[in-house]
Amino acid sequence: MSEARSTPLRAAHEALAAHWVTFAGWRMPGFYSSVIEEHLAVRSAAGCFDVSHMGELLLEGTRAGELLQQLTCNDVSRLEPGRAHYNALMLPNGALLDDLIVYMLAPERYLLVVNAANTVRDLVWIRRHARAYAVRVEDLSASWALVAVQGPKAQAVLAPLTREPLQTLGSFHVREAQVAGVACLVARTGYTGEDGFEVFVPAARALEVWNAVLESGRPAGLRPAGLGARDTLRLEARLLLYGQDMDESTSLLEAGLGWLVQWGKGPFVGRGALERERATGPARKLVGFEMRSRAIARHGYAILRGGKIVGRVTSGSFAPFLKKNIGLAYLPRGMWEPGTRFEVEVRGRAEPAEVVPTPFYRRPPSAPA
Repeated sequence: MSEARSTPLRAAHEALAAHWVTFAGWRMPGFYSSVIEEHLAVRSAAGCFDVSHMGELLLEGTRAGELLQQLTCNDVSRLEPGRAHYNALMLPNGALLDDLIVYMLAPERYLLVVNAANTVRDLVWIRRHARAYAVRVEDLSASWALVAVQGPKAQAVLAPLTREPLQTLGSFHVREAQVAGVACLVARTGYTGEDGFEVFVPAARALEVWNAVLESGRPAGLRPAGLGARDTLRLEARLLLYGQDMDESTSLLEAGLGWLVQWGKGPFVGRGALERERATGPARKLVGFEMRSRAIARHGYAILRGGKIVGRVTSGSFAPFLKKNIGLAYLPRGMWEPGTRFEVEVRGRAEPAEVVPTPFYRRPPSAPA
């Protein structure tokens, strides 16, 4: 087994006495103080995350947009320089090779941020198809660190560190900016259900930006936050995790991501399979649920109805802000409506649960978009 990789911010995490976890082949901070404290700080103020394990792939060429139109289900032709969107790399069976964010940096130039565990296979898949389009595909993952500043006070924390008017940077927009004196890319994106920014920093200068963010955010209540809080935050907001809530056997329609598919865009990988499934409807669907006891559902736990296993929990946790035990699971037809009751097998006991609407948490309407 190969040794886990470290991000450019490892020394900063050691100085903060991080509790380490291994995720997707990376040694990452799981938490610093506690998952709950860090989660609540993001909901009420701000949190600073090291997400440098994510992959960054750069596509360049006159037909780069055409290539992405073919490989993904969202409509890349709608993007303009400085804009981004959520998208999915598709497989012929209508499932996802990966979910990702596509940033259009300039005409003929796109940056893809992909999941850490999938970076290598995404790169191989895209390069295999890129030859026919004469598109250059470069893996920039080792060149960048990625610092996420998330929460209702994220803009107030980041604003003193840059001359860029962040209030004019809309959701899913990106621009070049100096942050703490370092040339970066700043995007208004995130994975927590809150307003926030993701700052792409040259790896060699990541520590400068990280420390500047922590110093700027301290009076506002910002905390450094680890992968534990990132996971509970994204679950409350029903933001799916590849490898748990969806994979190469999961269709977009089953995962509740049918809204991503732009049917008017023309052909793309997996379109035929999705059209056939749309005609009949999916046989199963990812739904949210709440436990009706104090038990916590975890990934992989069996879903029971009438004593029979009808599904498995994909993600489950105590939700610190909601103060409930919540989860996601694929359930068969007839079990999707809110109010549907079933059981989750927790340590040999059948614990009651109920389907509920998702997302479990929505950012207050007054919060910045």
